[in-house]
Amino acid sequence: MPNNNTTVELELTYLARELPEEIFSTKPTKMTDVYVPESSEHPRLRIRRKGEGYEITKKVPVSEGDSSKHLESTIPIDKDEFKALAKSSSKQVSKYRYNVVIDGSPAEVDVFDGDLSGLVVIDFEFNDEISKSKFTPPDCCLVDVTEEMFIAGGILAGKKYEDIVPELDRLNYKKISTTELS
Repeated sequence: MPNNNTTVELELTYLARELPEEIFSTKPTKMTDVYVPESSEHPRLRIRRKGEGYEITKKVPVSEGDSSKHLESTIPIDKDEFKALAKSSSKQVSKYRYNVVIDGSPAEVDVFDGDLSGLVVIDFEFNDEISKSKFTPPDCCLVDVTEEMFIAGGILAGKKYEDIVPELDRLNYKKISTTELS
């Protein structure tokens, strides 16, 4: 049973076919995620810098084999705590997050930076299972990757775009240029 710091997150994750037009009128939040422990193949503990805020989150699936429903526990931390904890792992991801509404659905568009530049992922979160099951992705979405482990933050962290090209090719993903966002 979740405690008061834990929420249930229902989401579907898509590779983007193209940059959604909605992000061009939205200011993004710069994010840095650090996953620990570094020795884990799929760490579920994340330290995050989100703009000028900092937090630590543990995210675990409610049931094995269903990556669309997680228990997520988050606590705020300060800048010094973030810096100290971030030193413990090189499994890091840098991205810009755009919180937008696409075709009437709230979405988080993550435009990856640095070693993963060219990767764009769109998350849609839902209040209930019925809404999630009735969802039709907008045209800017290429393919549902909710159950694709290679795209999970803890597994993606520390990798380069070239490391995931075989998986992206399998899904017909084409690297997205983000120069017009600069």
